[in-house]
Parts: sequence; structure tokens; C-alpha cells
Amino acid sequence: MKSNIFKYIFIVFVMIIVIVAFFVIKNNENEQETEENTTSTEQEVVRQIRLGIAQCDTLNPLLTTNKNVQDITKLIYEPLVDISSDYKATPVLATEWAKQDDTTYIIKLRENVKWSNGERFTSADVQFTYDKLKENSSIYSSNLEHVSMLEIVDDYTVKMYLDQEVPFFEYYLIFPIVSKTFYDAQDYYNTGIVPVGTGKYKVESVQENYITLTKNTNWWDRETKLSLEEITVNVYDSIGELYNAFKLGNVDMVNTNNTNIQDYIGTMGYSTKEIKGREHDFLVLNTQNTLLANQEVRKAISYSIDRNNIVSNVFQNTYSTSTFPLDFGSWVYQEQDASSGYNPEQANQLLTENGWSYRNGYWQKILNGRTQRIELNLIVKASNSIQIAVAENIKTQLQNQGIRINIQQYSDEQYNLAIQNKSYDMIFCSMNVSPNPDMSLFFGENNLANYTNEEVSNLMNEVKNTTDEKTIQNDYTRLAEIYKTDIPYISLYTNKHIIAYNTELVGEIHSNWFNPFCGIETWYR
Repeated sequence: MKSNIFKYIFIVFVMIIVIVAFFVIKNNENEQETEENTTSTEQEVVRQIRLGIAQCDTLNPLLTTNKNVQDITKLIYEPLVDISSDYKATPVLATEWAKQDDTTYIIKLRENVKWSNGERFTSADVQFTYDKLKENSSIYSSNLEHVSMLEIVDDYTVKMYLDQEVPFFEYYLIFPIVSKTFYDAQDYYNTGIVPVGTGKYKVESVQENYITLTKNTNWWDRETKLSLEEITVNVYDSIGELYNAFKLGNVDMVNTNNTNIQDYIGTMGYSTKEIKGREHDFLVLNTQNTLLANQEVRKAISYSIDRNNIVSNVFQNTYSTSTFPLDFGSWVYQEQDASSGYNPEQANQLLTENGWSYRNGYWQKILNGRTQRIELNLIVKASNSIQIAVAENIKTQLQNQGIRINIQQYSDEQYNLAIQNKSYDMIFCSMNVSPNPDMSLFFGENNLANYTNEEVSNLMNEVKNTTDEKTIQNDYTRLAEIYKTDIPYISLYTNKHIIAYNTELVGEIHSNWFNPFCGIETWYR
């Protein structure tokens, strides 16, 4: 009987072991299956995004006149020097550059670079690109305006000789380099060629309605991970079609300085990032003028102009206020003003303290034995309706403060002559700022405001002749302080650049007006 009990216990024990073993094995199989499915899913995921081009002309970056294409080609081709998201000159195909004298630069090239077809990149490619930019009109030709000769020293060294000194010359080396070997075997002007580049991405195929870019396996930078593997660039006949494709979800990102873009793409299903643009408008105050030679008058004018009023009433808030030409995010000047400087009470106090009195709607003062009112002429271009509208706004604001402005509308020829001869009290100016932080237009010899300041001259010389970044930033901070306190110029506003992107797009947007695709390698959808 005892024997039978032990027999039953043994059988039960064995059955338990079998059951436990069964569940353990089954569980392992499930885990393995899940792992295989996950691995399979990960392998199937191709990180990609869809971009768009309207009216694509050519993928040759030296020949295209299309801004969309210029931006796209920055993914395929590389320059000697690129511009970072904070507008700093950074080495790419050039590893370093040295100023041998005021007009001679020696440039060392990166030695481990291959074109996407496997050919070596050498100084011969730089020479070829230089020659093409000199031979043909290109958006990049002006970068070499003051380069009189390029000399090949060896396979990875070139010299550039300038016909005059150019401050921050490295910022002019941002033109894309094209392959000599490739174009020696091709028709340079054939717009249908599938090109080769040294950039992060290569052209995989060119179809009638789209272009496919994939990771360039020959890219020289092995440390930067390209999370984005494939880019489809859809080609449209018009910008309207491109906007509509974005609205329908067929394009993941558009960049534009069209502030009315919502009229085309609506307001739903996407996010936007606003960037200060490069169109900068400002007033020049002739510091040699009898009235404007007085700092308190220049300051009173500045304190009496409400930039927010201009941006709101003239531009319906589609522009941004500005108080310094480099306040668009340049690495040399990172400070952002909390206030636009509008302070009419301070203007009144300043004038009163300096002997001016307010009578009959004018500020006036006895100068050289006669009563002098603050009344000035402001020159604008008759052909520029925006300038005229802003000038009228400023005239009204200043008139309310007892400062009288007469607007003089000049033809383009008269306007240019006035600039050349410095024959104005005040003149309204518009410019496209550059990534180059050179301030010669404002503070150099023969500057627009006829402005002289020994400290400014010393600062300008120092930033031109140093490579120490901290010194450069400190000097520009001081230049901005002088710009805003001595008031030879009054910055008004700048345009906005808008990046609209699909809400499903993953990755941080580091775009700027020079390159909307900064950091694109980390994006995907």
C-alpha cells in the first residue's frame, strides 16, 4: 500500500515537471517570436521625408536660379566653408584657412573626401568650380568678385589672391564645389544629368515628377549619424501646386518668406517656426548735418519712433522689429532686446535738458543767434511703396512729438546719387544682410552716416584681425551698444522667414534663412 502511494506521488511529480516545462518552452517561443517580429519591423522601417520643388530647372547648383533648388542642392553638394544654424562660418571641404596678408589666403582641403561615385575630391575640383563661376553668371559668382586668381599648391592646398582686402573673407567660400572629373565626361549644361556630390545625400534617381535622394555611403563624416535615410523631392509646375501638396499631406515641409502662406495652406495639420529674415530696413542719420550732429536730437528721434506701431499698422505683424543689423541670430551678437527703445517721455526730457523748448508744435533752440526748429528731410525711393508707407507712419509719430519731417520721394537715379554724395539729412535704406558679420557699411570709412568714432574704429580693426571668438563677441556687443546709444542709424524691422512642417515630423528644426535644412539628418516621419 505504501509502495502504491509513493508510485502515485512520483507520477504527479513527473506530470508537474512536464507541465512546467511545457509553459517555459512555450513562453520562450513567444518571446523569441515577439523579438523576431520586432526586429523584422525595425528592419522594414525606412526613415524618410518628402520635400518639394516648384519649377525645377537643373540640379547643377552653379546654374540654377531657383531658390528651392538651391536649398535642396545643399544636401547633395558641399562648400569649402558652410554656415551653421547660428550663422557661423564652419569648415567643410576646407579644414582651415589662413590669411597670409591682407589680400592672400591659403586654404587647406579635407583629404579623406570622395565624390558619391567614389572618385577622389582634390584641389582640381576647386579650380574647376572657380573657373566656372568666373566664366558664367551664377548666384555664387559675386562671392569671387574680389578674387583675382586661384593657385593650386598641391592636391589639397589652394591659394586665393584678392584685388582688395575683404573682411571675413571665409564667409565668401560658401559656394558649392562640383566635380571636374564628372563634368569632363559630361555636358556641363545638360540639365537632365544625375549629378554627383560630396554631401550627406546623393541623387539616387531623377524621374519626371520626383527626385530620390539616399544616404551617401561615401560621405567623409563617419561620426555624424544620418537618421534620415531617404528623401523624396516631389517636383511641381508652380509654387501654388507645391503649397496645395503640402496642404494635402504629400509634402512634409515648406519654407518661404511669403507671410500670407496661410491663405494657401490653411491653418490646420501643421506647425510653424518663424525665423528673422535677411531683409533689413533702417534710417540713416547724417551726423554731419547741423541738427543731427547733436546726439540728443538723434536720440530724441530714436526714442520717438515706435517700431511695434510700424510692424502692426504697416505690415499687420508679418515683420519683426529690429534694433541692430545683426540681431537675426548671428553668433557674434546673441543678445535680444526686451524693448524696442520707444520712450517719448525720455525724448522730451533729453531735449529739455539740452536747452530745447517745445513751442507751437515744434522743438526749437537758439543756435548761432537764430531760432532753429527740429525739422528734417527724409529721402525715400518713389518706386518703393513700402518705404513710402513706413515713412508716412514715422512722419506722423515724430510730428506728434514736435519733430517735423518732410518726406522727399526720389527717383531711383536721384536716390542712388544722394547715397553716393551723402547729400541728405536722413535717408531710408533697405538691405539684404549677409551671414558675414562685417559692419563696414555702418562703421567703416566713408560710411553712410558720415560717422566717426575712435573706439568704433579700434573695435572694427580688432574683429577684423582676430580669430578669438570671445573677443569677437565682446567687441560686437560693444559695437551694438554704441549703435544704439550714439544713434548714427535707426534699425526698424526685418522680414520673417516661415518654416511650415507636418506635425508628424520628428526631429528638432534648426533652420535659418540661409539653409532651411540645418540638422535635417536627424529628421524623419
